[in-house]
Amino acid sequence: MEKDEFSQKIKSVSKRVAMLKDSLKNEEATKNSLIMPFFQVLGYDIFNPLEFIPEYTADVGIKKGERVDYAIVINGKLQILVEAKTITEDLNNHDSQLFRYFGTTDAKFGILTNGDEYRFFTDLEDQNKMDSEPFLTVKLSALRDNQITELFRFAKENFDEDSISSSASQLKYTTQFKEYLTKEMKVVDEDFARFILQTVFNQRATQANIEVFSPIIKAGFNQAIQEQVSDKLSSALNTSVGTASIPDEVTNAADTEEAAESEIVTTPAEIEAYTIVKLVLKDYIDESRVFYRDNKSYFNVLIDDNIRRWVVRVFFNNSKSWIQLNDESKDTLEFTHPIDIYNYSDQIVQTFKNLNIE
Repeated sequence: MEKDEFSQKIKSVSKRVAMLKDSLKNEEATKNSLIMPFFQVLGYDIFNPLEFIPEYTADVGIKKGERVDYAIVINGKLQILVEAKTITEDLNNHDSQLFRYFGTTDAKFGILTNGDEYRFFTDLEDQNKMDSEPFLTVKLSALRDNQITELFRFAKENFDEDSISSSASQLKYTTQFKEYLTKEMKVVDEDFARFILQTVFNQRATQANIEVFSPIIKAGFNQAIQEQVSDKLSSALNTSVGTASIPDEVTNAADTEEAAESEIVTTPAEIEAYTIVKLVLKDYIDESRVFYRDNKSYFNVLIDDNIRRWVVRVFFNNSKSWIQLNDESKDTLEFTHPIDIYNYSDQIVQTFKNLNIE
């Protein structure tokens, strides 16, 4: 199976999560509706009990008859244990169960899932002892392209124990570092503030300095990221100071005759807003399907050039700017610069998903 084909299939399972999650009331329903289709996309014969073994016995010490939901055998070797939970379950409450099973079998990988979130474990720290932290976590309802690449490694025809194990360490620690930086962008902890004070600002790490510099550190983080995103957008739009070159696909999306008649002028700020929304949605829909329409009152970002499929409306005026989401309450969110729209990525993605566009 080619990666493009796999990508489309795994995205279809992602859509099933959004469509079915509210109707799944128990573990069996979650297994049948979401978990088994997920492993079927990975290429496993879910109806072959010699390959995809349900209720696999994993005796733990004096406790006999302990069973893990699924065991996956590849080329005659037990490789993966899968512990399944109801989609409403918090997986933090269940990793110890998989930990016990892992140590009693020859499996190299363990997967804990509720049908939406998949946590992948192995034994990086102590051989034959499952790590307390997963090396990969994928949430299908918020699937990213780089995660599709990692899932593709677990496809039956691609599965290579050594290859996955060798990449798991880098993946685990890269993810942990990224999560740490993301947390520090929201709330700077004292230890990190002390480190920055001493190594960057050459200041004493007093409590007074920590309180003064913590907001500066947080602002610096966010500004650095915004500048990087802005640079990428500027490059994509081929903008220079005070001007913007609009890509052909954007120009074709607008109704030029209507614009001429109504004297509507599409500004660089509106094009930047359009590009940001397009960037936010790139992991969820082909970018060629994201269009814009401009009018006198507001700027529309829509799907398939269909006005009934608008996702975001952007409003600019002298006193303030804001976006309106196409949700039930038509929520409005204020911003200062178009780049700030990126801060509302989660809300924009959820609005798009709620439109149930195929």
